[in-house]
Amino acid sequence: MGAINNVGFIGIGNMGSRMAAHLVRAGYAVTVFDIAAERARLFASEHQARATDRLADLASSADAVVTMLPSGREVREAVLEMQGGALAQNLRPGSIVIDMSSAAPVGTRELGQVLAARGIGLVDAPVSGGIIGAEKGTLAIMIGGEPDTIATARPVLERMGNRLFEVGGLGCGHAMKCLNNFLAGASFAAASEAVRVGRKFGLDPAVMIDVINVSTGRSFASDVVMKEHVLNEKFATGFALGLLAKDVGIAADLAEQIDVHAPIGELIRDLFRDASDGVGGSEDHSRAATWWDRHGLRPAAE
Repeated sequence: MGAINNVGFIGIGNMGSRMAAHLVRAGYAVTVFDIAAERARLFASEHQARATDRLADLASSADAVVTMLPSGREVREAVLEMQGGALAQNLRPGSIVIDMSSAAPVGTRELGQVLAARGIGLVDAPVSGGIIGAEKGTLAIMIGGEPDTIATARPVLERMGNRLFEVGGLGCGHAMKCLNNFLAGASFAAASEAVRVGRKFGLDPAVMIDVINVSTGRSFASDVVMKEHVLNEKFATGFALGLLAKDVGIAADLAEQIDVHAPIGELIRDLFRDASDGVGGSEDHSRAATWWDRHGLRPAAE
């Protein structure tokens, strides 16, 4: 695999547009594609980039293709199925697909096998840090894949994040991402329940969070989500409830697929699925606390 000069970027949303902009500024020749074609054209007009609505066009000139899409299903569709499978059919042997979406690890390994048969490498490199991290280029990136493929992709990844972790073989990046988000979801659910119980007993939730944040119960959920977004009803973390529900679901499914009993994971999956269905998946994930306040932390199936 040679050096990467030409990058195709699929998924120019809130995260992808900011990430692709860093690649343009770094001097890469960037061609962008989005299912909403006008979004890609707008990005190209605002940056020194090229937009296309033909995946064959994007693939034929690309040394690497970055995908930043909602889930593994959309990634597989874009790579293997959309426009008659044009992307995979037109990528050159020795090129790389860098999947920066949040996807199911087992599905990533299956996609890797299909691409490997065509001589195309795959790296899974999901991110943490949200829109602010994407804007500043300070994302944490969890990387899975073959060492040589990662080494080729790494200069591209370094333009979008400043904390890169090589966590194992193909699929391990996606496994790390969903397990991290499972922990984030679990701590948020626990903090929401603690505040609900305390309020019922007579504690001031704001005082509770202040105490927790200088005590052993402190977490990102208590320090940032509860304090800055739930108690003051801002609900603007920038991370959608449906996406978090998807990620904790991937973590619980992964445990099942590898025969690991994970009752906490199953509970958190069900709680966020219930909240997402009740509040709406497009709402900020911090609004799950309002659903749980009204209905309790109990999956609807119970």
